[in-house]
Amino acid sequence: MRVAVGVTGGVAAYKAAELVRRLQQDGLEVEAILTRHAQEFITPLTFAALTGRKVITEMFSAEGDAPANVESAIEHIAVAQRIDCLVIAPATANTIAKLAQGIADDFLTTLYLATTVPVVIAPAMNVNMWEHAATQANLEILRSRGARIVAPDEGYLACGMVGAGRLAGVEAIAQGVFDVLGVRHDLAGETLLITAGPTCEDVDPVRFLTNRSSGKMGYAFAEAAHRRGARVILVSGPVSLAAPGGVEPVRVRTAEEMHRAVKEHLREATAVIMAAAVADFRPAVPQQTKIKRGAGSLSLELEATPDILADVARERFVATGGTAEHRGRLIIGFAAETDHVAERARAKLTAKGADLIVANDVTQEGAGFDVDTNIVTLFFREGGEVRLPQMSKFDVANRVLDELLRLRHPSSSPRSEFHASLDATRK
Repeated sequence: MRVAVGVTGGVAAYKAAELVRRLQQDGLEVEAILTRHAQEFITPLTFAALTGRKVITEMFSAEGDAPANVESAIEHIAVAQRIDCLVIAPATANTIAKLAQGIADDFLTTLYLATTVPVVIAPAMNVNMWEHAATQANLEILRSRGARIVAPDEGYLACGMVGAGRLAGVEAIAQGVFDVLGVRHDLAGETLLITAGPTCEDVDPVRFLTNRSSGKMGYAFAEAAHRRGARVILVSGPVSLAAPGGVEPVRVRTAEEMHRAVKEHLREATAVIMAAAVADFRPAVPQQTKIKRGAGSLSLELEATPDILADVARERFVATGGTAEHRGRLIIGFAAETDHVAERARAKLTAKGADLIVANDVTQEGAGFDVDTNIVTLFFREGGEVRLPQMSKFDVANRVLDELLRLRHPSSSPRSEFHASLDATRK
């Protein structure tokens, strides 16, 4: 997710740098926008160094100049379309008034009008300015339009007065951003071992057996879990995706290598999500030289690869004395099928000893390989199933992580709307 941080001209402008760093710690991409008055208190270079991105300070390339190109002339529209949230901190009384009245006389206020994403506003000003009826009326207008206002703290102000008006703490502002983005930290303390992508099994030095897995589902799990506060170890087969920031990537190629990597990190994991499409078979005897085309047909003898999911479940049962209680490591497996999806998923759930199987029909449009969406059904060891509608793989990941939390705390965890919907639809 990408957040634009707008900084206006107040003594608290320096705290915006801390806010940028705090948002980045949770995996958010940040770009900064400084008003002309903000630059009197802090330099754009500070934010450029923190974000690694260009800091926007003017509507045009230089005061009075025509835009250098079409892109720079409509950059506020481009920024408005690529961000997921706009946060303004600190927000002065002047900026708040302009936002409320729809005045767009600089990049930040123009961006505010151009964007439709959630807006978080953290005011900072003199106590009398904060309490003035005009300021409070403007804030009420912004609230009525959906803006999230993070109220200032009380205390000693830069002007020497004491009262409300001091910029809220970085954690409070960050929490406002997380709230409007739906970012949670309910997986803090969990270590998730996630597998992703395909495996490749060599036939000869130039050929191998594999499948069409892109790794997008597993990588979505890794990103979602990290954003929710978990430590994530991502064991990935060959994919073209970059590992999400903050996760610990482990690159493998074959099923045997993935098996070893999972076993190596298993004791660290409180939960395992086996989203990889591991090859079930490999050539029994890979050839050391390239197989040449012959006149006749070619027979290839295959053997089974390690059953990683079953081994992970077996290890969990050994560790807990063979019981099926949810005290230990939680295990979530996947079943990518082309027919008899429910029957095969239930059979896999029993055979592998998993807590939950996420199954999908890969022949269904919007649910197969190489797409950004999925249509899955969740099958539970405790009984019941839930079919989810087509949604992004990131949203699927978050829904499954909700279930991981419910399995972890079946009686004490708060019931979310999603959990309530699960109860209503269980068969």
